[in-house]
Amino acid sequence: MIICRSKSEIEKLRRSGRLVRQLLEETRRQARPGVSTLDLERFVEGRLEEAGAKPAFKGYRGYPCCLCASVNEEIIHSIPSERRLKEGDIVSLDLGVILDGYYGDSALTAAIGEISEPLQRLMRVTQECLDLGIRQARAGNRVGDISWAVQQHAEENGYSVVREFVGHGVGRALHEEPQVPNYGQAGRGPVLKPGMVIAIEPMVNAGRADVKVLKDKWTAVTADGQYSAHFEHMVAITPDGADILTEFDEVRTAPGATLTMQEGRL
Repeated sequence: MIICRSKSEIEKLRRSGRLVRQLLEETRRQARPGVSTLDLERFVEGRLEEAGAKPAFKGYRGYPCCLCASVNEEIIHSIPSERRLKEGDIVSLDLGVILDGYYGDSALTAAIGEISEPLQRLMRVTQECLDLGIRQARAGNRVGDISWAVQQHAEENGYSVVREFVGHGVGRALHEEPQVPNYGQAGRGPVLKPGMVIAIEPMVNAGRADVKVLKDKWTAVTADGQYSAHFEHMVAITPDGADILTEFDEVRTAPGATLTMQEGRL
């Protein structure tokens, strides 16, 4: 069942969305050479506690952490570890929060130090895929219009989109209907109606679309070992277009927030 949210519910989802984006932006600033993905997890865990919010991912189907931190060929769902980030890496930071019973979900890919031009281009095109998908997220369109916009732009630029993991509805649960694939045909799928809230999250591979999941049963990587980028926004559908609930204009770093050397369906 696809739920259309009231204005008051959307404002609650906006609070969750802004918080998750704020924490992601803060975490992006902490992600630098020498820092481990477990350091980033500990940072996020502390900030969630300060904000009075709960992690949406930790415990979800047994996932052990608050943050997904996926480096280079890792696409999504990588469990934070002692792996240290290096100059030239990219890392997808994916985070979900629960605030007053409503979920926020967003992701971004961060560059670690100076990265190569091909990686800059991969990140730029993936962000553009998200922007183009969001432009299609308006009342009267269909889910397939979002899917096709993402797929077309990625493939026109020589990349591929991940098919095993998709965007999704968000509300009082982390994953609600409808599913929002990053591939498909325009004019197909559920009609977008005012009040629907969805997470649009392109996962774009530099090489083939093929994916494999590692032995930890969470980490999804590109089958050919090429790099992948991932961006996600949560939007509410309106007659005039998408209302982005995970926008955050003023990036604020918590006092003393420094680190010492520590369906896409999450």
